[in-house]
Amino acid sequence: MNKTVWVVVADEAIARFLQRPDEGGALQPVEELTDPAAHARGQDLRADATGRRAGGSAAGASRATGATTSAGTDEKHHEADGFARRVAARLHEALLARRFDELHLAAAPRFLGLLRKALSPQVSRCLGQQLDKDLVQVDNAALAERFFPRPRRPDGTPM
Repeated sequence: MNKTVWVVVADEAIARFLQRPDEGGALQPVEELTDPAAHARGQDLRADATGRRAGGSAAGASRATGATTSAGTDEKHHEADGFARRVAARLHEALLARRFDELHLAAAPRFLGLLRKALSPQVSRCLGQQLDKDLVQVDNAALAERFFPRPRRPDGTPM
């Protein structure tokens, strides 16, 4: 019996759940979770960063207070922590439903730390590779090659 292997690639706004096909090749999508607040927050920060943080002027940017900046950072960290818990809960549900036997993770470094902390002990025992890289935008075939590289001949060609 083959093991069912999942790969989760995530950042603070999206988590893609993928499955390794028994025959190899590109990873197959299973599901996707998103944090709409993170998407909105990112747009707000880009559109209004100067006005909100610096009193509306570029000259005021050098006078921006640390309190305003760290309040935004704390809120972002809190939302990322909540999303990590949501992803971890979904993984726990999937494990209990026996949807996977082995799990590999790739996430932006800070989010990977939050996710590891949020994982249940049962899910943690299924962990394989853990890459501290943001690979959310990488296509499924390239992800498969990164996590499960094909054996190569001495000349570098795939077997």
